[in-house]
Amino acid sequence: MDSTAPPRVLTVAGSDSGGGAGIQADLKTMLALGVHGMSVITAVTAQNSLGVQGYWELPAAAVRAQYRSVVDDIGVQAVKTGMLASAELVETVSELLTGVGVPVVVDPVGVSKHGDALLAAEAVATVRERLLPVATLATPNLHEVAQLTGITVENEAGMREAAEAVLALGPRWALIKGGHLEGEAADLLLGADGREHWYRAPRHDNRHTHGTGCTLASAIAAGLAKGAAVPDAVAEAKEYITGAIAAGFALGAGIGPVDHAWRWR
Repeated sequence: MDSTAPPRVLTVAGSDSGGGAGIQADLKTMLALGVHGMSVITAVTAQNSLGVQGYWELPAAAVRAQYRSVVDDIGVQAVKTGMLASAELVETVSELLTGVGVPVVVDPVGVSKHGDALLAAEAVATVRERLLPVATLATPNLHEVAQLTGITVENEAGMREAAEAVLALGPRWALIKGGHLEGEAADLLLGADGREHWYRAPRHDNRHTHGTGCTLASAIAAGLAKGAAVPDAVAEAKEYITGAIAAGFALGAGIGPVDHAWRWR
């Protein structure tokens, strides 16, 4: 029996009690893509298909202890961050990731799929100034682009400017997700070398898309942990999330999740 461990990916994010996003989506994605997922929980949410009814952030000491416990013993090949909730936790996680020496994918979560705030307003500046500079790749959607840079993207032509503005905040790569635009589901990856990489997929007429951002960022982190270059990891993740969106299913009375196990069904 081969006892070699698979690549290890750490998610630092909030828990989604409904199982569609957050830590739960991250770990499902990592399992589906052949890596060993580990977690640092930053907050606990009361959440279902209708929205987020409340959240409670963990103490910074608890976040720090979880991180040190995993990294110092097991080690990681990539890290993904999601919901960090408060300025104190953003600061704590930024300090922990400084010098970690592996790819860091930052999903700068600001609001939920239902429009519920998941990041304190005063924490946005800390994300800009402390977290994004330690990121290998940042993956904002268009709402998060506006929150971080003040730029409103109304069409594909505006995505290059948005990517440049995000890059100016410190990450080595920026992936601007165009899912909120009309037409194709088009995303733009821009690196420090200025080269554009476009990723396009048909838009599926399926309202059950809870967890798309978490899933995409985790899929990219999985690819990076397996040694893929950033453009290739994004391409593989785009293919995975497109299939998961197409297979998204109804759950509860609101917006259901994407299907992380779509390749197995």
